[in-house]
Amino acid sequence: MNTGLKQWKEAASLILTAGRTLGGNSLSSRAPLDGSGASSRFDYDVLLLKRSAKSTFMPNAYVFPGGMVDSSDFSSDWLDVFKSFLNSPAFGLRSVEQPVETRPPIFATNRLKLGSPIPGEVALRICALRETFEESGVLLVVPKKEEKRLIKSPHDTFCSPHYTEHKLCSDELSKWRALVNKSPSNFIRMCQELEVLPNIWALHEWANWLTPVGRYGSRRFDTAFFMCCLQKIPITLQDEKEIVHFQWSTPSGILQSYQARQLWIAPPQFYELSRMCHFPLLNDLHSFAHQRATEGCDQWLPVIVLQDQQYISLLPGDKLYPRDSSKQAEGDHTRDSQLEEQPDDSDLHRIVISDPYTATLQITVKPKYNHLLPVMEPALSHNLKGQL
Repeated sequence: MNTGLKQWKEAASLILTAGRTLGGNSLSSRAPLDGSGASSRFDYDVLLLKRSAKSTFMPNAYVFPGGMVDSSDFSSDWLDVFKSFLNSPAFGLRSVEQPVETRPPIFATNRLKLGSPIPGEVALRICALRETFEESGVLLVVPKKEEKRLIKSPHDTFCSPHYTEHKLCSDELSKWRALVNKSPSNFIRMCQELEVLPNIWALHEWANWLTPVGRYGSRRFDTAFFMCCLQKIPITLQDEKEIVHFQWSTPSGILQSYQARQLWIAPPQFYELSRMCHFPLLNDLHSFAHQRATEGCDQWLPVIVLQDQQYISLLPGDKLYPRDSSKQAEGDHTRDSQLEEQPDDSDLHRIVISDPYTATLQITVKPKYNHLLPVMEPALSHNLKGQL
């Protein structure tokens, strides 16, 4: 863990997608949230979890599975679990082409200097998988008996368009889930006793978002987002504590429900779901995520300004985004301040928020690292080509 961070806690989130065929004994809630024909264009759903009204961070929000990094995610005990991969850089994960000096700190930080032998890109994936298991009961692991094949060809063999969850009887799954919820270190113990590996190879680097100043209380997170694609919807359960409901639905369906005020999602979810609207087919989404992941990503710290009674969430590349965002990082920037308009109005990268359920994307900048711009107004226009 990076204990040197003052403003944020490190976290990891998993954008978990799955083909529409329900897994055996699934208790999943899945149906188009809006009843329109647009959602039927998609052959997959994405998992959202509703946070409890008692949550200290984003109460009642629908979010991707994920949570704060725990010290156990960086524990040296993982060396025993991954011992067959210790001679492979980053435990067999593909290297990222982005120069380290331009990498977001959450990925670039030297964890050895912080006292952990577990590479950051490994520990962050472990965190995302552990939190997904804790919050939704979805366990994504690989049997150790597959080690030799995985070592020989980790990407061709296990980075196929789909993944399957580990098959446990419901009692055993519930037992381990309760133990992991009680103590994150039990995730290591579970993998050792069940002789499985967290399927870190199934997670593709997607984005890095930081919580802006003053929007969601005092808690702020530096969150790595990963993408994972499953062949079918797995058994899914809410934890009845932090999570009170879960929903599998299409990206377009979720956005339509948001705009219909049936659920609330935060700007990062709004942005990433809008990106996913480029891909009605799961195979296409997986292929893009797999190929693009080695390019890298930007660190995005939204800067909130108030103009004409609307909140504008400025993102890097926008003409109004401050050249030095260190003041925003330290919390000196007030959300009610206005930035002076610049004469050049061509560079836009922002989310205009009229009210909590009305957000509009204004983007003219070219995305970096071979990523995609969001589809503009995907839920309202039924036009999945967007305005690029």
